[in-house]
Amino acid sequence: MSQPVHIRIAEAADARQIMAVINSAFKVAEDFFCFEDRITLEEVERLFTTGTFLVAEARARGDRVLVGCVYVELKDGDRSYLGLLSVDPSQQQGGLGSLLMMAAEKHCREMGCRVMDIWIVNLRTELTPFYQRRGYVETGTRPFPPDVQTKLPCHFITMAKAL
Repeated sequence: MSQPVHIRIAEAADARQIMAVINSAFKVAEDFFCFEDRITLEEVERLFTTGTFLVAEARARGDRVLVGCVYVELKDGDRSYLGLLSVDPSQQQGGLGSLLMMAAEKHCREMGCRVMDIWIVNLRTELTPFYQRRGYVETGTRPFPPDVQTKLPCHFITMAKAL
């Protein structure tokens, strides 16, 4: 990472910045198969009612700027879900994604979860090794949402890790 970051639990007031970071990160990674932005402000606001965003902030000209985020949701029993891992394109390839993953896993462990589930798009071939290096194993597949139009056919690969 090019600058020190602070990771904290997001507040509702962060929703617009969270949306911007997610959309800029996913635009770089998924433009080859997606037509639209990854998420709307309304969707981010709705996710605040079902789970938690962790955000990474860095100092820029004296202000704190949101440079990354990840969403976690506690599921039934001792499972949790991690999604929307996003790093501002100018901050990618510096370890911030891994830092956010570790913070999300720690947060869920502290909430009593013993397993973390993730879903990755099969077309993002770089993601399977990224998550395997962090202890995730493939557990199956899921269909892509039928209401999301894509340029190429795709599905989710499901993965899980014991916390």
